[in-house]
Amino acid sequence: MRPERISIVIDGELPSGLAINAAAVLAMTLGNRMEGVIGADVPDRDGLVHPGITTLNVPILRGSADLLRDLVLEAAKVDDIFATSFTSVAQAARAYGEYAAQLRDLGTADLTYVGVGLAGPTRAVNRLIGSLPLYR
Repeated sequence: MRPERISIVIDGELPSGLAINAAAVLAMTLGNRMEGVIGADVPDRDGLVHPGITTLNVPILRGSADLLRDLVLEAAKVDDIFATSFTSVAQAARAYGEYAAQLRDLGTADLTYVGVGLAGPTRAVNRLIGSLPLYR
């Protein structure tokens, strides 16, 4: 899938370090899963090659924990949207196996979402995120 738009929404109540962590994790997942969003490596004038970066803008937006849960549930209903989420369970886990084991025991309603990444057609993503403010 080559998305037209990528956006990340972070819980505005998170301390800055946890918010930055959530955005980084979501960005890595989106970059890994979305074809064609990372540009080619680019050499500078001196010949040092700089690895490709995203070809799309990636706004980091602010939302509430309730809004994040709603985004996850609404995005699941839209076929051409890829959504990835980051929960407090994931953020607290010290190892992936610990995270996976805890997640298997919890339902969607039991999870506290700290961030959501969305990718897809511009119109579809915009319908989900509306006019959320930038995370500042």
